[in-house]
Amino acid sequence: MSLALRIFLLVCAVLVLIFVIRKIKKSEFETMDAIFWLLFILVLALLAIFPGIAYALSGVLGFDSPSNFVFLCVIAILLIRVFSLNAKVAHLRAKTNSLIQEIALREREENKTH
Repeated sequence: MSLALRIFLLVCAVLVLIFVIRKIKKSEFETMDAIFWLLFILVLALLAIFPGIAYALSGVLGFDSPSNFVFLCVIAILLIRVFSLNAKVAHLRAKTNSLIQEIALREREENKTH
């Protein structure tokens, strides 16, 4: 893994850390979201500081280049996150629809009694 890629990973980790810290200070993150991003930063930093991890795992999994392994890991982690957020949004959407229907029924009952 090239020095440029290692520096890029460290810079990205630091930038994401700064972003996460700002969001935590403003109370704009839930605890689980903050934990996810902190673990993501940790993975990026570990791969940048200890490139042997990427070399070993890419060799075991049959990647031609450790950088391909790193990119695949980042993409896979973010896809999992997108999937979990999509499930959360679907759940909240269903809950919102249920609440809207309940409010509409209550308003209808109130209008009938008046």
